[in-house]
This record gives sequence, structure tokens and C-alpha cells, in this order.
Amino acid sequence: MKKIINKPGDFVDEMIEGIVLAHPDLVKNPGDDRRILVRADAPVTGKVGIVTGGGSGHLPLFKGYVGRGLCSGVAIGNVFSSPSSQQCFEATKAVDGGAGVLYLYGNYGGDVFNFDLAADLAELEDIETRTVLGRDDVASQPKERKHERRGVAGIMFAYKAAGAAAERGDSLDQVAAVAEDVVEHTATMGIGLSPTVMPTTGEPSFTLAEGEMEIGIGIHGEPGIHRGPLETADEITDRIIGALVEDLDLVSGDRVAVLVNGLGATPLEELYVIYRRAHQVLSERGLSIEKKYVGEYATSLEMAGASISLLKLDDARLELLNAPASSPFFLEV
Repeated sequence: MKKIINKPGDFVDEMIEGIVLAHPDLVKNPGDDRRILVRADAPVTGKVGIVTGGGSGHLPLFKGYVGRGLCSGVAIGNVFSSPSSQQCFEATKAVDGGAGVLYLYGNYGGDVFNFDLAADLAELEDIETRTVLGRDDVASQPKERKHERRGVAGIMFAYKAAGAAAERGDSLDQVAAVAEDVVEHTATMGIGLSPTVMPTTGEPSFTLAEGEMEIGIGIHGEPGIHRGPLETADEITDRIIGALVEDLDLVSGDRVAVLVNGLGATPLEELYVIYRRAHQVLSERGLSIEKKYVGEYATSLEMAGASISLLKLDDARLELLNAPASSPFFLEV
């Protein structure tokens, strides 16, 4: 596959440099390490900081959610690789306004290991931290082991809610509780149609035969739960919505937020075809759709496919989703 890059090893740094140059009013590098990005006004004195992080290749996840009413900073790894513990720690120091820092990121082994080390380093600097892991991918583990699930596109809901809570002045424990509450009530499932190609190797992340799809595939190409002939948009959507509704124990009268997410190479038109069917099915089940998001929120370079996320809403969660937020890749006024 052809890619518009310079040297493969410079891909991540040049991409980050481009973001900072394009949006200097919203984000900045707080020091010499380009792999650390914070909101332009960081640190905000007296407010809880929120640090996320993970591998590159998923834009706007993770770095795209740094801004007002969202995350305060991000530590950025190579493509599909974790940031270092030192980078996580430096991001922590850069956003600490004296009220503590929440670590909010996806449930992947390398990220967990390095953020835990960063928390130990932060403790030595008298910076209080809490950790909440995004774990919304219902295909990655059964419900009885949901604490082991991967974090995927649904973490956007947690960024939005936790960021709004921090913005209004909630304490560290309160912000962490908000994030955990949203994570517990979020479910996501995706479908892959073609792989991503790694910039460093030129090799695909997985293989699919012509005319095949894979339900439940992870954003790094992790195996899903069903591989078979490509189905229609309605059939795919019915599969996913059915699984999400069951996982969240949704019943008629419940309220939800819906996120239809493209994985990088799926046209927006197709995402709206998926949303159309999701809206129909959820409405037929008596569910009220209070918030709708359609677009690219967590990608995998040029992987073809999509995911659907549902967040079960109550008044508190809906209020936080409705709060203003702005970043280079997200705007809600």
C-alpha cells in the first residue's frame, strides 16, 4: 500500500509536529519531548488534570481528545506501541494543577504497566493520581470478565464526562468516579473489512479473504468472534446492536447515547447507513436516543470497518455529555 510519509521512523513525530503547528491555540508540547502533548493552558491551577495515552495510529484517539472539557494531556507511543513510563510521568507533571491527576486510557498491558510506573513516580513528587481503564469492547471478553476487556472507541464517552466533571471543579475522587461510572455503562463492538498496513514494515496487521468480514475485531487487528462472508449493512448493524443491548441489559424506556465510528477507510456515507439502521432498531426496542455521534473517533490507520458504541444514560451522564468541549478534533458548544 502506498503511504504519504517521509522516513517511517519519523512518522509519529512529524504527525505530532503538524498537529501542534496547526492548532497552537489549543495544544502545545510542554517541553522538548514531542511525544507529550497538553492543552494550551495547562496546567490549570486548582483543577484535576486528566492524562491519557497509548500508541499512535488511532487518531483522533488518543491525542485528539486533549482540550477544554476533555483530557489535559497525553503521552504518545509509536504506532500501536505504548508510551514510556517517563513520558507518562512527564505528561502528569505538565498538567498537575495541585488537585491531582486522573489516568484514563485503554486496557492494554503495556499501557497499564507504564502508567502504573508513572503513578509511582508521581507519588514521589506528591502528585496524587487515580486510574480508570476504558474496557468497552464486548467481543474481547465475556460479561463475567468485563474488567479484562479492551478499551476502544467508547472511551470517548469517558473522556467527555470526566473532562466536564474536572472542568466544573469536581475533586479527583469525583472525577475518577464519573469516569468509572461511564465506563461501566458503555459497550462497543466493531467489524473489520480490511487490515491496516504498518508504516514501519509495510505489512498488514491481519489478513481477510476477498469478500470476508470479521465481527469483533480489535483496533490492532486482534481476532474477533465471527469471520464469514460480508453481510449487508443492516445485517451487520443488527448483529452489533443486539449484542450491545444484551450486554448493557437495556430495556424499553432506557436512554442511550450512540456512537457510530469509522476505523479509518470507511466512507462517512456508509457510517450514516449504519446509523440509520441502529436508530431504527433501538427505536423499535423502545430505547430513547439522546445523543448521537457519527464519524471517526477511534481509527486504526487505514483499516476498513466500523464500530458501534452505546452508553446507557441517566440525567447525570447526559448533563456531562452536553457540557461544552473543544479540541483539535472535537467540538461541542
